[in-house]
Amino acid sequence: MAFEVISLFAGCREKEDEMTKVTLNEVAHSIFYAPQYVALENGYFTQEGIDLELVTGYGADKTMAAVISGDAQIGFMGAEASVYAYLEGANDPVVNFAQGTQRAGNFLVAREEMADFQWSDLKEKEVLGGRKGGMPEMVFEYILKQNGLDPAKDLSIDQSIDFGSTAAAFSGGKGEFTVEFEPAATTLEKNGDGYVVASLGVDSGYVPYTSYSAKTSYIEKHPEIIQAFTDGLQKGVDYVNSHTAEEIAKVIQPQFKENDLDTITTIVERYQSQDTWKENLVFEKESFELLQDILESAGELEERADYDDLVTTVYAKEAMKK
Repeated sequence: MAFEVISLFAGCREKEDEMTKVTLNEVAHSIFYAPQYVALENGYFTQEGIDLELVTGYGADKTMAAVISGDAQIGFMGAEASVYAYLEGANDPVVNFAQGTQRAGNFLVAREEMADFQWSDLKEKEVLGGRKGGMPEMVFEYILKQNGLDPAKDLSIDQSIDFGSTAAAFSGGKGEFTVEFEPAATTLEKNGDGYVVASLGVDSGYVPYTSYSAKTSYIEKHPEIIQAFTDGLQKGVDYVNSHTAEEIAKVIQPQFKENDLDTITTIVERYQSQDTWKENLVFEKESFELLQDILESAGELEERADYDDLVTTVYAKEAMKK
């Protein structure tokens, strides 16, 4: 998919007197996405002329539906959703214009401390997993296979619980392990209901876990808005890569009022230590191909999508110059 850098943002974006309202639908609300919240709380989107409304979709399928319907102009989710929609014959493909995180952001939580945890310890155990075909579940299964386990035969993965409800179910006694994002993982620890025994982000390696996307028609009609959004987001990325965990935690705390500053700081440190956030927003081709490798491994992909049809790096590369 070829997008041109038009003169409207060939140099610096011309600021408008009026703010442009943009709805961003995020797949989940998690400290994992700290650069986005830094950009919001520090006013970086506002500086770029964007009045951003943030809505949480609670699942990539719901976020994608919001983007396709036009309820949201921009979606933040796993890029696998754009691949699925494209291969199903979407006539207005949802294109990824900025990569978010570069590692998985979830953790394996056990009922007991396991200092010497090995993935083989999951054999014949019950694990609360994620939605079939979603990145959390596919990366989990990818790790299992890398460690010689058959996800379908060697353990029981419960995929019946809605996204965002697994931690409560685990606290209520369901499952022997659960796969959780933050702040749920740390909250389970603080409440004495579980212990983080492994990081899927560490054990899966670099994975294009999330990205920002919009319909082709919207990008073509509003390139200046996509550029402005990407510029604001890049400022958030720059901030998290140049400040301490405590400084970042203080900025994003208004987004997570249910958590105290120490908890948020602990979580940010955990994500920083595993190199979660890229230095830029460029979604490289090799990352897109790795994503499709994971989809194939999970049995979710019968044919591959072309990188140029579903990814543009125009806006992310422009943002790097500013």
